[in-house]
Parts: sequence; structure tokens; C-alpha cells
Amino acid sequence: MTDKGDQRSDTHLEGEKYGTPRSYDPHFRGPVVNRSCTDVLCCMIFILFIMAYILLGLAAWVNGDPRRVAYPTDSQGYFCGQKGTPNENKSILFYFNLLTCTSPSVVVNLQCPTTQICVSKCPERFLTYMEIQFKYKNDSEYWTYYSQFCRTTFLKPAETLSQVLLDNDCPSAIYPSKPFLQRCFPDFSTKNGTLTVGNKTVFDDGSGKTRNAAELRRAANGINKALDARAIGVKVFEDYAMTWYWILIGLTIAMFLSWMFVMLLRFTAGLLFWIFTFGVIGIIAYGIWRCYLEYSRLQEQPSSRLNAYTIGIQTDISMYFRLKQTWFALMIILCLLELFIILMLIFLRNRIRISIALLKEGSKAIGYLPSTLIYPALTFFFLSVCISYWAVVALYLATSGAPIYKVIAPQGQCEHENKTCDPVGFNTTEIAKACPGAQCHFAFYGGKSLYHQYITTFQLLNLFVFLWLINFVIALGQCALAGAFASYYWALKKPDDIPPYPLFTAFGRAIRYHTGSLAFGSLILAIIQMFRLILEYLDKRLQEAQSNISKFLKCCLRCCFWCLEKAVKFLNRNAYVMMAIYGKNFCKSARDAFNLLMRNILKIAVMDRVTDFVLILGKILVAGCIGVLAFLLFTERLPVIIEGPTSLNYYWVPLLTVIIGSYIIAHGFFSVYAMCIETIFICFLEDLERNDGSAEKPYYMSQSLMKIMNKRNAETKKQ
Repeated sequence: MTDKGDQRSDTHLEGEKYGTPRSYDPHFRGPVVNRSCTDVLCCMIFILFIMAYILLGLAAWVNGDPRRVAYPTDSQGYFCGQKGTPNENKSILFYFNLLTCTSPSVVVNLQCPTTQICVSKCPERFLTYMEIQFKYKNDSEYWTYYSQFCRTTFLKPAETLSQVLLDNDCPSAIYPSKPFLQRCFPDFSTKNGTLTVGNKTVFDDGSGKTRNAAELRRAANGINKALDARAIGVKVFEDYAMTWYWILIGLTIAMFLSWMFVMLLRFTAGLLFWIFTFGVIGIIAYGIWRCYLEYSRLQEQPSSRLNAYTIGIQTDISMYFRLKQTWFALMIILCLLELFIILMLIFLRNRIRISIALLKEGSKAIGYLPSTLIYPALTFFFLSVCISYWAVVALYLATSGAPIYKVIAPQGQCEHENKTCDPVGFNTTEIAKACPGAQCHFAFYGGKSLYHQYITTFQLLNLFVFLWLINFVIALGQCALAGAFASYYWALKKPDDIPPYPLFTAFGRAIRYHTGSLAFGSLILAIIQMFRLILEYLDKRLQEAQSNISKFLKCCLRCCFWCLEKAVKFLNRNAYVMMAIYGKNFCKSARDAFNLLMRNILKIAVMDRVTDFVLILGKILVAGCIGVLAFLLFTERLPVIIEGPTSLNYYWVPLLTVIIGSYIIAHGFFSVYAMCIETIFICFLEDLERNDGSAEKPYYMSQSLMKIMNKRNAETKKQ
């Protein structure tokens, strides 16, 4: 006698308000082959944006000059060390007075309100301009050495100190420095716990004031981090040079472990899930027992009469754990949680069994289609191309234009500050007279042409198209993988009926017919991500001017956009699966996927939790195993088995590299597995709704799934 459940699938019972399943093609035998192009308008718009993106890159390439980033520029905007220029042999930037870098006028990129020139080497001794005026009379070598740090060549130090400072021809003093990042930085060192510069703790700044090394250190506050990072960077490079082949070996092992984990899930998925589940139940049970012991112990103490009203509001949280009411409340909460988990396991046991069976089926599908595990490498290549192109275009846009000069006042108290100026003859202008000490320095590259006026707009366009392309590449991979795994599911006799080259065929179909639909879905996601980035940018720029209300609204918007992005990603992924199967446009595929999922909302909730647990466990397992082996190797704790690298400066640098790299590799493998599970799950739900097990409409699911669902095909029934 046939079970009533055979007459009507329980997929209808979980979402009646979303309607009955749509009508199906009775001759459906797998992903539709005869298709037509979908979302052609969006495809055309996408192609136009790509063409505009290429033109933008060409325009940026013509107008930009990345040398402006590679080489430092002096106060006149000329490159230091650039071949074919007067500064060809002067590759280092020298600051006249680094002490002014504590001024409010300090800008980014190590720009200080002081004259900067290109020099061939950094000063190696302490000298002041006033000292030179006296020592020059006895030995001209002093002036020969000092004059190389002046902007104008003099035969002798004839100008007075005040005139030199006014004309910015020479620095008032020089002190021992070392080149770093093509800039002269003070030669700091520590002797007996005292900070020194050039073996001196105090020195003359050239204007008659005595300064100490600590003041100079504070003046170079923003540069200190780079100075401290210099030695660290050298040591890190040495560690990588010594361990690079071990890192490659570790990543190779991680790749093998990830593949093994995916293959073994066919046999261990159920075991892993139930071990985890009973482990959680056991931990909660231990928590209940512990809370009961603490409650009983406090019940017997004289202070048991204390309660939350007695002690009031306390900043010390530990005070509340001295109350028996706290432990009693925790015990009740844990009991309710334990009861909830047990009831969920009892009432959702069939759905959990389905989820575990689908996990095993996914492992079997990847075993029949091993080429899908190589696809993440292709996605990585496409993403690398997109990221590289975006970075190059952004760099060329940022370096487009002619040098722009602006007024900089050392004390930051000039009404003309930040106004554009001309460095030629600036000292004779009204601005120089109104703001004594003000200087006209190079600020950035720009221009007044139409192109330069829209540089910011072009940067935003560059970022937006970059986000669109990144999401399109990911969508293309999801659609191609979905088509390959759908070919596996809808093969009645596996693996005999699986078509040849399913991944290549699915990739070709996605590119040929569904470029517009993939561009449509990725466009929606790119717009949401763009709004999130703009919100983050405004938050950074207006952080100090925000009120409590604006901060609250900002947090709400951030949370809403985050949730919206996650929801759109989930909907897009399932829409691509439907698109890979039926070949419809994005909106129809998204609608059909949404309705199908809503009719099976409980199955989805259970399936997502089980899949997420298994994948997270797999990533942690792979990264953890490789991390433990790398830790034992890099800390020289495996000398008997294998002799690893010795005398590492920071063993945690290659260790973290191996762990993070292993996690990324595992994520690449498991992203394919997750897409496989999602595709098989969608096909499974479609199979339940469209077929009844008859000879005309046989079920395509595996025998294990048929057994769980109490389904049988007609041939099996006759046998």
C-alpha cells in the first residue's frame, strides 16, 4: 500500500503561502540545452561599462605618471634620482628643518612645512650655518661639505642667518642622518637607555636654541614607525628567505588535506555532525551541573541572603557571580537551551538525515567531477587581473596632472594657507609679507582641464566597475559550477549518464547565454557594496563631528547594508543555480529560487547550519593540522624526525603565513563543495516537486535519499 507521503511531497507543507509548484516540462532530463540569451540589455550595458573602463585606463595611462609615486619630489615638484634630469645623481630627499614636522600643517606622504631638496647623500655630522661662517675662514672644506645641502650654490657663506632663513637657500643646521625610503631620516640610537642622534643627546638647531634627541624624535613622530619597521622588515625578509620552500611544502600538504577531507565526507559527514551535536549537549549538561554546584555552595553560606537589589549596580562583574540568584538563572537558561536542542533534534531528525545524505552526495559528485576542484585557480586568476587593473588605473589617475603648489605656514596661522601659489618669486608677493615664514611648496598633481576636474569622479567609476567585475567573476564561477553539478544530479544512471566535460560545457553556456543575467545580479551587489564603502568613507571623514544620534543612525545603516548584502548574495547564488538548470533570465530565476526555498524553509535552515558546521570544521581542521606541524618545525621541536630552519628571527611570521595560506586553500576547496551542496539541494527539491517515481517521471536522487524520503521509482517497485 502506498504511503500518502508518496502522493504529495512534504515540500508543499512548509510554505503553502508561496503557492503550488509551477508547471514543468514533462520531457525535462537535465540542464536545458536549447537556450537563448538572457538580460540582453544588461549585457550591453555591461559591455559599454567595460569599454568605458578600458578608455578610462588609456586616458589615465596617457596623463598619469607612476614615477611620481616611485620617486620623492622636492619643494619644486621635481623628481629625485630621475634619469635625464638635473637631479639624476641626487636620489635622496633632504628636509631643511625636520623639527617643523610637529606643525599642524603636516600633510600626508611625509610632507612637512619646510624646504625639501634632492641630495646625493645625507649629512653625516653636526654643523650649523653660523659655525660655517666662522670655520670657513680657516678651512673652506667645511663650506664645500655644507653647501651640498643648500638649494643655491654659493662661493662662500656670505648671507646672514636671517637672510638665509628668509630666502630658504640653506638649512640652519644639519645633523647625522641615514637614507631610508629615499629620504634623510635622523640617525637615532640608544646608549645606556638614553636616546641619541649621532652619538649626541643635545645639539644646536642653528637658531641659537639647544634641542635634544627626544624633541627630534617627537618631530619625526610619523616617520618613527617606518624607522622602527626597517629592522623588522629586514628580519622578516630573512625569515622568508630561509623558510619559503617549507611554506610551499605546507601549502601543498594543505591542498592535499583539503581534497582528502572533501572525499572522506562521503563516509564521515554523519559521524562529524553527531559528534559535534552530542559534544554540545554534553558541554551544556556540564554547565548545568556546574551551576547547580555553585548554587548549592552559596546556599549554605551566610551571605546567601544577598541579592541583586542589595548590592545594586556594580562595575565589577565578578560581584554578581557571588550571588546564588545568578547561578540559578544561568542554570535555568542552560536547561531551556538543552531542552530546545533536544527537541529540535527529535522533530527535525528526518531533515538532519537529509542534510547529511546531501553532504555525502556532494562528496560523491566531486569525486565524479574532480575538475571542479581546479576551478578556484581560474577564479583566482580572473580576480588577480581585475585587482591589478584597478590598482594600476587608480595609481595613474592619482598621478595625473601638473604640479600644484600651495601656501604652507609653519605655525599654521596664516589666512592664505592652502591657497595655490607660484614658487617663482613667492617671497616678493603679498602673501609672503602678510604671513612671515610662509612658503610655497609642492602639494600634489592636478590641473584645470576637464579631465583633471573629474579625477575624483573617475576614481569612483574605477572603484564601482572594479566591484562589478569582481562580483561578476564570482557569479560566473558559481553559475559554471552549478551547471556542472546539476548535470551530475540529473543523470539517471550515475556516472554513465553524466555528459562529457560538464564543467567546460557549463562555463561555455554561462558565458554565451547568461552574461547579461550574471552582470545584472553582480550589478545589484556592486551597488550595495558601493553604498557601504561610501558610508565607511563618510564615517572616517566626519568621525569627530558626529553626535550620538548620527553615530546610532550610522550603526543602523551599516547593519542594514550588511544584512542586505548577505541576503542578496544568498538569493543571487540560488538564482544562478536555477539559471544554470533552466536557462531563464535573472529575475525569473531569482523568483523561482525564492519561491522554491520558501516552500522548504525548514529544510534550508537545517541544511545551512549542518553545511556551515562541516565546512567551518574542515577549514579549522586543515589550518590547525598544518599550523601545529609548522609550529613544531619552525620552533625546532622536530629535530629527530626532520631538521627544519634554524635561528629564525620571528618564527611566527612564516607560521602565520602557512596557517593563513592553508585556510585560504581550504576555503577555495570548500567553496566548490558548498556550491555543490547548494546545487544538489536545489535539484533535490526540484526533483521532489516535478517527479513522482513513475516510469515517465522517475526520481533522479540517490538511493540513500530515496530511502530517507520513503520514495521509490517504478522499476524498483516492480522488482
